[in-house]
Amino acid sequence: MSQPIGLTAATQLYNESVTRATSRQLSVVDLFKAAATLGEAGQKQAVLDLYRIWLAYNGDDALHYAAYYNYGVALMDVRDHVGAINALRESIRQKPDFYPPYINLGRALEDSGQGGQAVGQWLALVNNLPAVNGEAVTHKITALQQIGRVLEAANSDSAAEDALKQSLDINVHQLEALQHWISLRQRQGKWPAIEPWERVTRKDLQSGVSSLSLACLADEPLFQLAKAYTYARKSIGMPKVVTQSAASRREPHKLRIGYVSSDLRDHAVGFAMTDVMELHNREDFEIFGYYCGINRTDATQQRIMKAVDHWTDINGLDDDQAAAKIAADGIDIVIDLNGYTKDARTKVFARRPAPIAVNWFGFPGTMGTPYHHYIVADETIIPESHELFYSEKVLRLPCYQPNDRKRVVSERRPTRAEVGLPDDAFVFCSFNGTQKTTPRVFQRWMAVLGRVPDSVLWLLTGTADANDRLRKAAAQQGVSPDRIIFADKMANPDHLARYPLADLFLDSLPYGAHTTAADSLWMNVPILTLPGRSFAARVCASLVTAAGVPELIVSSSDDYVARAVELAQNPQQMAAIKAKLAAGRDTCLLFDTPRLVRGLEDLYRQMWSDFKRGDLPVPDLRNMDIYHEIGVDLDVEAAETLTDEAYLAQYQDRLAEWNAAYPIAPDSRLWTGKRRGTADGISRRAVA
Repeated sequence: MSQPIGLTAATQLYNESVTRATSRQLSVVDLFKAAATLGEAGQKQAVLDLYRIWLAYNGDDALHYAAYYNYGVALMDVRDHVGAINALRESIRQKPDFYPPYINLGRALEDSGQGGQAVGQWLALVNNLPAVNGEAVTHKITALQQIGRVLEAANSDSAAEDALKQSLDINVHQLEALQHWISLRQRQGKWPAIEPWERVTRKDLQSGVSSLSLACLADEPLFQLAKAYTYARKSIGMPKVVTQSAASRREPHKLRIGYVSSDLRDHAVGFAMTDVMELHNREDFEIFGYYCGINRTDATQQRIMKAVDHWTDINGLDDDQAAAKIAADGIDIVIDLNGYTKDARTKVFARRPAPIAVNWFGFPGTMGTPYHHYIVADETIIPESHELFYSEKVLRLPCYQPNDRKRVVSERRPTRAEVGLPDDAFVFCSFNGTQKTTPRVFQRWMAVLGRVPDSVLWLLTGTADANDRLRKAAAQQGVSPDRIIFADKMANPDHLARYPLADLFLDSLPYGAHTTAADSLWMNVPILTLPGRSFAARVCASLVTAAGVPELIVSSSDDYVARAVELAQNPQQMAAIKAKLAAGRDTCLLFDTPRLVRGLEDLYRQMWSDFKRGDLPVPDLRNMDIYHEIGVDLDVEAAETLTDEAYLAQYQDRLAEWNAAYPIAPDSRLWTGKRRGTADGISRRAVA
């Protein structure tokens, strides 16, 4: 790529181009070249002026419509939505069968708050494309993707799902469309979430499922590892590494810790991290916050901004610029508080802006990248025998999850009648999102309700259609739909205040309650959990253990139902557990944030020591393509019904089949060149 020209050269190019435009001697091709050069030089206003002048003097040019289109794009680039709308409409008026402006006009309408008009514009394009050729197909796919995106943001889930399905009918190899289609089905409580149709196979869908949706779908940690690796390799790629400055700074110095997140605001991650930021030891650590979330400041963000030593909003920076900023700040250890979640800036981490990168708290699983060196967990979430499911080196805290001891709870506590709950019923609750409710989870809940007649299930509301779907599913299992009651979404202080109206929180599997579990325990509501193999399936067990009530952990689905029924029918047991929670709340491990921060800082020191000795861990990513290929062919949703031995055996047997045809490179996880059942059929990853 050529270097941008300087200001003097840009001014000269602009003046020459204007002279040629007014004398009608500047062709459209030369116009586009000049505008591109001026744009690369950062002369956005000059680009707009040049287009405006050319359009005024060259009205009879055969490509006048194309210049209007580019002018509209340039106006969008400076966020002049009204001007862009007018320019793009003029391009369409001049040549209705020129389709690119339809896409951009829809986006300009959306950006100006006219979402309905935007969808209408894209639908017009979809319905008017006459030819079956590459260009028309590309435009139609793009329009359908945009329709799906806007409808999803507007909570029109069913219509968004339909638009994405039409897009996938045309081309199934659209990773983002596949991810959102499955996520939409999970959010609507449509089972099975992985439902193939004539032109899209189960393998297609499982190949495209996102890491976060997979965590909600299946207790499948090996496939989750391979999925994370595949996404990182294909979608994040291998960008150029930025220049690091931290490694050359002289010691002794304070370790510079950079927390990167889109959720340092009124969000579960933001709520939990406030206390951490405030408690860091400033004699040994300098704390940097890098924010990449929505452009809105709230009370939680203001508290975090005050707590950190340095705050940078990187939304206005591209990935290269953001990485360069982190490197220029001399960050020693950069913490990924997003993982593969919304608005993550994984490409910034791929540029390796700091010597050490850590995966902690924001994403319940492995990142599967060559540039995340450590994952922070605890003994319950990742026991030693589970380390083979993670590419990062596992380091542990006594309890991995931070909590804010200063969380605000509304003083006004509602009554059961005010929230639609019966006064005399035993209230089971689950305030996880609908996407975490699988058919097996719901079946267990209905079995519990069936055996506790005077009980109801209080769920966090989804869309009206999703709520209706769950009520119908209850009726199909012999439970009155009236016993499923939905709690409206509300501000966190008000939400916390209503927790005590419930008697027992029922956890979900494979993606259990995390911050919702901590909220429940903070408000003295016990939570019953069945841990699985994967990270997301074991967090709740960690939290109830840290809260001092490990008796709320069960080992099988039958035990889960039986224990829930037992607790509902034994007021003395429930009272004893609640008393135990209340007595230990201010002293238990779960809410001992000062201890967590001290432990976290010790881990940071250990990481830095590893780095200085040249012992920085190298993520083990061997044979991940093969693991992914195996995983997409398995019935991943059935994984939670398998014993650990049977689960691993699926992969060992498939690996043996692979090796018979194509010899496999030595792998530290499952494959040692021998069949399942031999002495060294499974080897463990050593962790220093």
